[in-house]
Amino acid sequence: MRARLPRVRGETTCLAMNGHSHLILYVADQARSRAFYSAVLGSPPRLDVPGMTEFELPGGAVLGLMPDCAIERLLGPVLPKPSTARGVPRAELCLLVDDPAAFHARALAVGAAELSPLSRRSWGHAAAYSLDPDAHVLVFAVEAAARKD
Repeated sequence: MRARLPRVRGETTCLAMNGHSHLILYVADQARSRAFYSAVLGSPPRLDVPGMTEFELPGGAVLGLMPDCAIERLLGPVLPKPSTARGVPRAELCLLVDDPAAFHARALAVGAAELSPLSRRSWGHAAAYSLDPDAHVLVFAVEAAARKD
């Protein structure tokens, strides 16, 4: 994929984006979040070291789990600490899957809190919403036309 970025004097250049996109959630307890996402996604992490756990997602994206304390060290005193927003939804992870009901049920079985059961949505998906242990919104969806009833 190439992105066109403006140059200083109004000219443009193409820059290549290489590799996979990484989505990183800040978590209170890395081990708890690793266990939760391993169970929900049905796969082990591809990387699990102190300070970062990563899971491969459909389409080549990577889900990262970073402890609050690690990102707070990186951010320093300039920005508010993410841990002060514990319990406040800070991100939404929406995964398009073949069977959102099964993924949603798996998430609920390992500790997610249900926000909304699987329903057809006005934007063309059937989606189920829950909160992970760190109050990130977790959505499992399928295009409504592809949903198995």
